Amino acid sequence: MAKLQATIEIFHKGAWRPAAVFTPSARHLALGYKGSASIDYDFDYAYESIAEEPLPNIAFNYPVSFGSYDTPSWPAFMLDIIPTGAGRRVWLRRMRRSDGPEADWMLLLQGTGNPPGNLRIAEAAMKPAKPHPGFTRDEIIEKKADFIEYAEERGAVMTGATDVQGDAPKYLLARDRKGRWHPDGSLPDAEVMDSWLVKFPRGKTERDRLVLRNEAPYLEVARWFGLKVGAPLEYIDDSLFVPRFDRATVDGRFQRYGLETVCSAAEVAEFGKQGDHLVFCRAIAASSSDANADILEYVRRDILNAALRNTDNHGRNTALLKAHGQTTLSPVYDFAPMFLDPDGIPRASRWPKNLEPNIGRPDWGNIDEALAGFCKAFDLRHAFAADSETVRRLPDVMKECNVEDEAINGVARRCEEIADDLLEAGRR
Repeated sequence: MAKLQATIEIFHKGAWRPAAVFTPSARHLALGYKGSASIDYDFDYAYESIAEEPLPNIAFNYPVSFGSYDTPSWPAFMLDIIPTGAGRRVWLRRMRRSDGPEADWMLLLQGTGNPPGNLRIAEAAMKPAKPHPGFTRDEIIEKKADFIEYAEERGAVMTGATDVQGDAPKYLLARDRKGRWHPDGSLPDAEVMDSWLVKFPRGKTERDRLVLRNEAPYLEVARWFGLKVGAPLEYIDDSLFVPRFDRATVDGRFQRYGLETVCSAAEVAEFGKQGDHLVFCRAIAASSSDANADILEYVRRDILNAALRNTDNHGRNTALLKAHGQTTLSPVYDFAPMFLDPDGIPRASRWPKNLEPNIGRPDWGNIDEALAGFCKAFDLRHAFAADSETVRRLPDVMKECNVEDEAINGVARRCEEIADDLLEAGRR
């Protein structure tokens, strides 16, 4: 029987190198990610990190060590890299397997060769692809969610394009220096001009298209609000092109930056669990290079999520970016009017009941007190007072940012309510 081991590689100083070994329990393999496991750092990696130059941890909660980490379930950071949603469905079809927890191990060994961030499973790494002329953006837009089949029929290796999470169909793509598009991971790093995520509507209804159409203008509202955002999104005919912030070319060298969700930072090793903002704030405070600034940013993101009714605010839709020797909240992503989704998505992350007695209407004043150990109370109170009038202006700003009327009308009353709540909290 083959050894139950997966080699975790990390991209460091321009190259992939073995960092650790993940070993699931053979007895609990059928439980998938809920089965027990262990993590052991590669001896050479640990020795170099301790005796010579410190090397990056594979995850916040797993510092470099010669010891073994035994876990009751798969470590939370492993859940960051395994494909879920549409990506998982594509991989299961490719592997000709039915879904279920027993598929997790094979999915890890095959579908994690090119996930976002700077980790991968070596056994899943793609072999160098044969040169391919790539595709035009028009071809991607024309084929939409069927692009993967279209590209594979034309000889493109698409395996690296589907190592991604989320329920909406989406692909990871790279653009070469001639402006042609390729499946991510299929181009040599030196030929990559920039990296993108391209996503399509979650379903086939007009409501699904409405949500996707408004994601780009929603991000511009977040930019106006003063949150950390990346480059503008590009929406064309039910296709949303999202520039990636975990990839960059610096001084001519291609970089893959570390990316770890707040679920991983909080060691929430479970999918679908309701998120607790207070738990996530503790994890951010323990992991960030500037905890005060990032806690303030996180709370202001929740103000905007509450006001604009982005209910899909689960802990895998917020991440910490490890770049340039610093760890900070990544730019905002997956920010959209999810209250319009036809599946009726409830608010995925909330404050504890005493801090959010009414779902979607947090008690900002008490949140201020609860976060006193992580963030300067003055900064929060000042933000609440200032954001009260800012939130009240949101419907007009949304109009200026080209958010559609149905979304604006659906949040106008909530904006007034959140503005009043913030005003009261700012006066305390």
